[in-house]
Amino acid sequence: GRRHRRQAIEVRSIEVECPRWPRAFDGVRIAHLTDFHLGDLMPLDRAVDAVERLGALRPDLVACTGDVVDLDSHGAEPLLAAMGAMPAPLGRFLVLGNHDHLDDGHMLASLAVMRGMQVLDGQVAAVGEGDEPLLVGGVDWGRSVRDLDRRVRALPRVPHLLLAHNPKAFHAAARAGVALTLSGHTHGGQVAVPGRPRLNVSFAHRLSAGTYLRSGCSLFVSVGAGAWLPLRVHCAPEVVMVTVRRG
Repeated sequence: GRRHRRQAIEVRSIEVECPRWPRAFDGVRIAHLTDFHLGDLMPLDRAVDAVERLGALRPDLVACTGDVVDLDSHGAEPLLAAMGAMPAPLGRFLVLGNHDHLDDGHMLASLAVMRGMQVLDGQVAAVGEGDEPLLVGGVDWGRSVRDLDRRVRALPRVPHLLLAHNPKAFHAAARAGVALTLSGHTHGGQVAVPGRPRLNVSFAHRLSAGTYLRSGCSLFVSVGAGAWLPLRVHCAPEVVMVTVRRG
């Protein structure tokens, strides 16, 4: 556990090409945060430091794809406040993950709103100026492909950007024509083959780490900042600045 807590959370920068991405928002920079699992394996100061280091890169938009906490929502307010304080002219958005619901998901969502985050649970927000805004949608935690398909189909509009904790939402998102989906949940298995992050022990997820493309729609799955178990091998914890290009 001590060795795990000493392992640095990397601030990583990537570019994702999206054939369906709106031309007006080519080059937008999204701070993607996910899977802190605030608790025994993620001290508050470690989580806040990672958020502040990513925020120093001055993103255009903040996207948190859930599992802010591990087992207890109490004590999460300073981390949510750090996310809400990130400079992001296009907004700061959050969807809840399965661990966020283990204690009190409603309380966590309320705290996030109080601290400057917009919680998406089946809504689509229009951000930016001009006649063609960027559409940001989000769906709450769903366990199965079928459940997530229902949630994605229930969105009032097809977003350009979809936030979903579980990457299984990408099946429905790609069918709907969502340009980019951001997810977490898998932790990249926490143990992977060196240099081949998709070869990992996250056996329940075919979409487990990195970027995927299907029918002109893109998915990025972050391996996240936190952990289920105090062990990460060839799968460093991360927060990510995603630059989106119209590919």
